[in-house]
Amino acid sequence: MDIVFRELVSVDQMTAAAQWLNSVFGSFDEAILTFYHNLHEALGTPMDVFVQLFTRLGHDGIFLILLALFLMLFKKTRKVGMGMLGGIIIGALFTNICIKNIVARPRPYDYLQQYRDWFSAVWRCELESEFSFPSGHTTAAMSSMTPVFLFCNKKKSWAVFLFVIALGATRNYLMVHYPSDIIGGIIVGFIAGLLSYLIVSAIYNRFAEKGGRAGNLLFNADIRKIARKNSK
Repeated sequence: MDIVFRELVSVDQMTAAAQWLNSVFGSFDEAILTFYHNLHEALGTPMDVFVQLFTRLGHDGIFLILLALFLMLFKKTRKVGMGMLGGIIIGALFTNICIKNIVARPRPYDYLQQYRDWFSAVWRCELESEFSFPSGHTTAAMSSMTPVFLFCNKKKSWAVFLFVIALGATRNYLMVHYPSDIIGGIIVGFIAGLLSYLIVSAIYNRFAEKGGRAGNLLFNADIRKIARKNSK
């Protein structure tokens, strides 16, 4: 499938925020993206296919939303699931509604021909949405994994951040984001996840422990067992 690219964006067409990001992080971004392009040339198609499959775990947050809803079915993991879902929603509002449109940073392949050539070599698929900063995939991953880390045993739950790093790496490998977009997504996602953690904790303190019968049904009941009982 031939890719229909948008016209390259010149510096004077960018917002001040986008110009600042490209100026401050330009060398850093180029060095990391060059590394991933060299990795693509060394490993070839098998690596490309793996990365393309893995990156879809963050596409529109669907996998993470389904995982959060699944965890909410069970009493022991409901708090974690609620925290994940809340983090994803807050992160999406921050990223897709506010920051992306305000900063309006063009994608790497919309800014430089070099990145466009690298993108064509590895992705060979449809273009992403117009704006690049911060990474929506990374924001969704970080905003959902932060509550997991905070609610669970921190000696083990820190490992969830490896998923965030790996997902962010796929976005750079595919040349759809700058590394600084990934850093921005991690920061925004952490703030969103922390807010969700605080909100869910407050809700539990208010309703789960003092909410009476309704609170017990919502927060302490095993929904899966109730569904099985009602189906008989």
